Amino acid sequence: MYEADSYYNYRLTSNFLDHGYMGDVIIDGREWDLHSYYPPGVPLDYPPLIVYLTAFIYQLVNLFEDVPLMVVCFWLPAFIAPLSGVVAYLFTRRLTNEYGALVAGILTVLAPFYFLRTIPGWFDTDMFIILFPLLVVWLYWEATRAKDYKNSLIISALSGFFMFLFAMAWNGWQYYFYLILIFSFLWGLWCYVKGKPTKHFFYVFLTFLGVTLILLTLFSGYLNLLKLFYGPLELVKLTGTESLWAPWPDVYLSVNELAPPTIVGIISGLGFALFGGIFGLIWALRILSNKKLKETYLNSMDSFIYIFLVVWILTGFLALLEGSRFIMILIPPLTISTGIMAGLCVAYLNLLKENSSQNRFLSIFRTKKYLIQVLAIIIILIIVIPSFANVFKSMDIPQSVDDNLWDSLEWINYNTSNDTVVFSNWPSGHIITAVANRSVALDGRMGYIETVQSRSFDKAYPYGVNSPSTAREYWIDHAFCTSNETLSGSIFRMLATSGDMAYLTLDQYTGNTTLTVEILNNILGVDNETARGIMVNNYNLTQEQALKIISYTHPENPTPYVIWTYTQMLDKGFWIFYFGDWDFNKNTGNNHTYTFTKFSRDGNIITTPSGLKADLNSGNVTYKGQVPYSVIVSGEDTLNKTYLNESSDFSVLILTDESEVVIIDKRFENSLFTKLVLEARNTTYFRSIYKDNSTEVWRFETDETSSSI
Repeated sequence: MYEADSYYNYRLTSNFLDHGYMGDVIIDGREWDLHSYYPPGVPLDYPPLIVYLTAFIYQLVNLFEDVPLMVVCFWLPAFIAPLSGVVAYLFTRRLTNEYGALVAGILTVLAPFYFLRTIPGWFDTDMFIILFPLLVVWLYWEATRAKDYKNSLIISALSGFFMFLFAMAWNGWQYYFYLILIFSFLWGLWCYVKGKPTKHFFYVFLTFLGVTLILLTLFSGYLNLLKLFYGPLELVKLTGTESLWAPWPDVYLSVNELAPPTIVGIISGLGFALFGGIFGLIWALRILSNKKLKETYLNSMDSFIYIFLVVWILTGFLALLEGSRFIMILIPPLTISTGIMAGLCVAYLNLLKENSSQNRFLSIFRTKKYLIQVLAIIIILIIVIPSFANVFKSMDIPQSVDDNLWDSLEWINYNTSNDTVVFSNWPSGHIITAVANRSVALDGRMGYIETVQSRSFDKAYPYGVNSPSTAREYWIDHAFCTSNETLSGSIFRMLATSGDMAYLTLDQYTGNTTLTVEILNNILGVDNETARGIMVNNYNLTQEQALKIISYTHPENPTPYVIWTYTQMLDKGFWIFYFGDWDFNKNTGNNHTYTFTKFSRDGNIITTPSGLKADLNSGNVTYKGQVPYSVIVSGEDTLNKTYLNESSDFSVLILTDESEVVIIDKRFENSLFTKLVLEARNTTYFRSIYKDNSTEVWRFETDETSSSI
């Protein structure tokens, strides 16, 4: 499958089919995920609709044919996502004609940002993010228009029911809930000030609100209700100038979809709907401002739905400040508005049937009325063809797993003990847990941001937002970016055995996270007695406090662990060094050089578009006209290092097997990341225990441990 979260959803679905609930075990009546290694794990807090729906379809399909769960997961998005187009068609048909509705339906499904996240193999909650908002808003609007009170309340209750399902499908449902809540309050207030009837609307709103909250409480628990009302306060914290987890690094900085998009990114993500939607709103406003035009062309459209579409679009643009992922919020209102524009185009074309002009060209439309349909189809094609082009242009998506990765993870499953913890970078976490069936120190949910709204009310999180947190990112990346292998091994040992307890406990003693990090970095690479002496003599901890910390950092019975590396980690190298070399005093990463690119080879001459030129025969190497500090040439059976320029601040690694070049800060030329990921060679203590074309499994071995293996 294309995306790592797909494997998380796959694992939860597999659990549900195996033992009736999504978690691994039930502890004190709560489902727990033991694969996310925060001993004993983390309480499972995840919208379950994708699991329930997939499990149902899997069981239904297997009544007729033996189909593996992975196959059902792979194909499900291709069946669910197009339903959004159906709803968009029905919604827009209530506002305009069939042509406009058809345009809205097609553009909704083919919006590039949405389409690429709902293709077969993208088994994630994205398939629901447009379907349910369209249903909720459409039904809510229909409830305000219905003349019969009974029908109105039934439709409003349906809207609330679909909002509840949306809450079961995606954690971001709260954006829409508050959008409707705030808009309804302001709309009701405006109607009251203008002296318009408000009783009907008031009942519609209360029915929607009541059904949503009652179902949410009954089926997902009171904590989710608390999260709903506590959410806006938490949003203020998350959008502040300082990270929620400061001074630990904010790993969400490395997530591309959580970075504000560029103008080009917005255009490419929305396609024609961006311009068609804005133009459609302007045109609709012109029609609505004239009573005769409104009755002729947009008779069903009222101020409520028009203003709501405007507010919806404005909210979507505002949400883009939080990341490109929220392009999803813009797609429904813009495609509906584009559909209105297309419908108006066709409606105006129909005037040609009744024209009385003597012009030869115009008179043709009176006698051959089918030409209007031809022109209408041409208009539709002009609007939708660019969307097809955008989709096909963007179809080259790399898959997250290949056969080598899969085989290596299965090797871990069959050749390591069940309590083994796997270390890698965070994007691979869900893939590891799904295929290797082992716990990971860090996975795609990272700081478990979905739970921060309720942790202060939840006894399962005794440390609140401090655990789980993004502190893991620092420690794992620091182990990769240091050249001190005993420090690296000790960091992995600490996390594998005691999780966050060492720095959480030490923080209580010092009251200063920066000092906590300094102490741990000074004691993790040394033996027990030396570590105890450092804490007592250099940092004034008591003997009792020092022994407590040592029990976490230097455990007597450490949990086994392995390190899993793969070639795609090269792409993440910048962030590993950025977070691993974190400056806690400045609360930022240090500037460093890290780029990688493919090279072209002509005999012994290697060149890259970024400015590298290397002669493998003579050893002459320059990058952007500068001679590097050192050059490392790494191949399957060779590893040669040459020092060229002591005054330079970067090194060049030429990976001949992958036809890639990495430009790296010279501070990290001997880092564990360089040795394991870039050079793929055994070190003093880290030994390869499995290797294939793109992955490798490593184990930390000292003289004591190797003798027992």
